[in-house]
Amino acid sequence: MLHHPVKGALAMILAGFVFAVINTLTQILGANSTIDSASVALYQYLFALLFLAPSLFKAGLKPLKTQHPWLHILRVGISVIGIQCWISALIYPIPIWQGIALIMTSPLFATLGAALFLKEKVGFSRITATLFGFCGAMIILKPWSEDFNPVALLPLAAALCWAIYSLMVKKLSSSESPTTIVVYLFILITPFNLLSVLQSSQFTSPDIMQLGYLILLGFLTAIAQLAIAKAYNLADAAYLQPFDFLKLPLNVLAGWLIFQAQPPGRLWLGAALIIFSILYITYQESGHRKR
Repeated sequence: MLHHPVKGALAMILAGFVFAVINTLTQILGANSTIDSASVALYQYLFALLFLAPSLFKAGLKPLKTQHPWLHILRVGISVIGIQCWISALIYPIPIWQGIALIMTSPLFATLGAALFLKEKVGFSRITATLFGFCGAMIILKPWSEDFNPVALLPLAAALCWAIYSLMVKKLSSSESPTTIVVYLFILITPFNLLSVLQSSQFTSPDIMQLGYLILLGFLTAIAQLAIAKAYNLADAAYLQPFDFLKLPLNVLAGWLIFQAQPPGRLWLGAALIIFSILYITYQESGHRKR
């Protein structure tokens, strides 16, 4: 792996900015049309696949060789459930500041999953940090309030799915190349999204305006995925983690500029607990790897 931390950080910041644009455009599309979330996911990732096709063809057939085809199918299926939950939350819509903050709990779910399913040693301090992070999520959610809407749980469901996906990637990475993992993701994601649309019986044929939005979403999704892949190719994951947190203020800013959505003070308290927990866990994991 190349080591260019500044370039890696810039690539991660670019990805965060592009995802903020994607989330905002998805909410605008949902507010101005009747298109359902399953159809949005289908078209968005289909167009992303078309934009990424040259890179995938360049890799040739070698990345298709795998010892674990069913694990690839399972992990992509779980990823698609997460995507559907997230896009449903945006289309509904829930406040973008709330959704992004709750999505950030994914590494906390991954820490618990690593202890339960991968039998990794997770000490008392990391468990405590994880609990603090979930306390932050509860402060943001306020499930005890009278106006609590269960739809607000969709980003948490997406975070859980993506945590499981991450754990499966971690498991596969011991025997599969990064290229194989990425190639199977984009090859399988469209059939799974199509299956989701057929099961929901809500297939929507987009009009010209919607099609333009969906093509743009697909293009931006491809750019964001390439930026993330480039970031991890240039710098260590632990170093990049703080730059990934910039997606929260970027999305809050986008929500404020486009929808005049002003987050309450509890967002920053809850987000601070989540970010502190993830940074501490990342620091602990980095220390264990160096020993």
